[in-house]
Amino acid sequence: MTKRNRIFIGILLIYAAGIALMLYRVVADIDPRYRESAEESLVETSHLLAGLVEQDVRAGAIDTARLEPLFKALYAREFHARIYSVSKTRVEMRAYVADRQGRVLFDSLGKSVGADFSQWHDVGLTLEGRYGARSTRDVPDDPRTSVMYVGAPIRWNNEIIGVASVGKPVTSFGQFVSAAREKTLYVGLVSVLAVLLLAVIVSVWLVRPFGLISDYVRYVRAQRSFNFPRLGRRALGAIGAAYDEMRDALAGRNYVADYVQTLTHEVKSPLSAIRGAAELLQEPSMPQAERQRFLANITREAGRIQEMVDRMMELTALETRRSLDKVQPVALKPLLEELASAAQDAARLRGIRIAVDAPEDAAVEGDGFLLRRAVSNLLDNAVDFSPEGSQVVLSLHLGARTVRVQVRDRGPGIPDYAQDKVFEKFYSLARPHSRKKSTGLGLAFVKEIASLHHGRIELVNADGGGALATLSLPRLAG
Repeated sequence: MTKRNRIFIGILLIYAAGIALMLYRVVADIDPRYRESAEESLVETSHLLAGLVEQDVRAGAIDTARLEPLFKALYAREFHARIYSVSKTRVEMRAYVADRQGRVLFDSLGKSVGADFSQWHDVGLTLEGRYGARSTRDVPDDPRTSVMYVGAPIRWNNEIIGVASVGKPVTSFGQFVSAAREKTLYVGLVSVLAVLLLAVIVSVWLVRPFGLISDYVRYVRAQRSFNFPRLGRRALGAIGAAYDEMRDALAGRNYVADYVQTLTHEVKSPLSAIRGAAELLQEPSMPQAERQRFLANITREAGRIQEMVDRMMELTALETRRSLDKVQPVALKPLLEELASAAQDAARLRGIRIAVDAPEDAAVEGDGFLLRRAVSNLLDNAVDFSPEGSQVVLSLHLGARTVRVQVRDRGPGIPDYAQDKVFEKFYSLARPHSRKKSTGLGLAFVKEIASLHHGRIELVNADGGGALATLSLPRLAG
């Protein structure tokens, strides 16, 4: 993976992590906020109930006689309240009144009359003149049965003579919490999708307003028949190209600086060789044979620099294309046979045979010239690494939706330390027969061509020795 891709993916991961952290904090904060709101309303209701009870206090004695019919009527009321997306049809509030010892005088549910509640916070703290509240589960092992209570003092002659406590099951506002969480997550997801859609719009309409559309229209016009899956893949490819352009813009195209730095480093070695040979040639006493050897070195290193620059320009041109200008059906079997025949003469000098194993033909949609260059590079590599007298096999394997071009040699294979570097620019292994390295751009070139054709390239050690290069491409239907 290139540095610019890593930078861009890093930016996306940081953005995703930031959104995830923000959503986590917001969702986690919803429940406490709803509990605060519910507790605030319970405070007011408990004081309302306490004030009502105070009206019936006689000589310091609490009379709760009128509360029972009041709550019976309250629980019997029929109504339907639509609170945004939640419907409410019954009263869930509960209440009880305790005397100055904390003993329950009235319970709206009729379950705890006579019980000692002086140890509960809503009763004990309120009797001490402080704010008292608690949350207690009706069923100890079931958190869904939790009920929130808030107490309010009942006074007579400025003396606290009891407590009116009002409770509300957490499940009554839990549905609001669940709804709020779902809406928050929904909004977060929509926001992420909106950002991605905006990125596509920016890339299509701002980064390259007309080029992509005109490319697509030209492609559609060139089709002899309308194949909607193929047109859809092409449209997705155009969007992908726009995305790549936007990614490069965001990444600042630092790879240009990387290219210059790497190319400068690679050119240093042949330049040093040329300079050293040129200095030695100035010696008048040098024998003619030595002079010819140094002149050959200069010619070879100058050719190496020229090849490196030419390859670099080709690779840069490919990387900036993003998509193929013209595509047409390319039959692969004749292409492989043509390349094998062209490479046979050079291979024969080292006693290497090139065989083609392609029982059936298949076609792909692409640029025939670029596909020839890609397979030719793989074939040249295979010949370079093959031992004398061995065989290189160029084969074609057909799948339902893909076709694989494989190049197999009988060379030493790929060392472990080079497994993940073979497609890096300027990375090259010394050829076994000459101990010399190539420009290190051939496989990077093949990788770009595979990407332009929506395919992929792999290079692995083959079973039984040697290396196996596989170029996989989408197969052109029928």
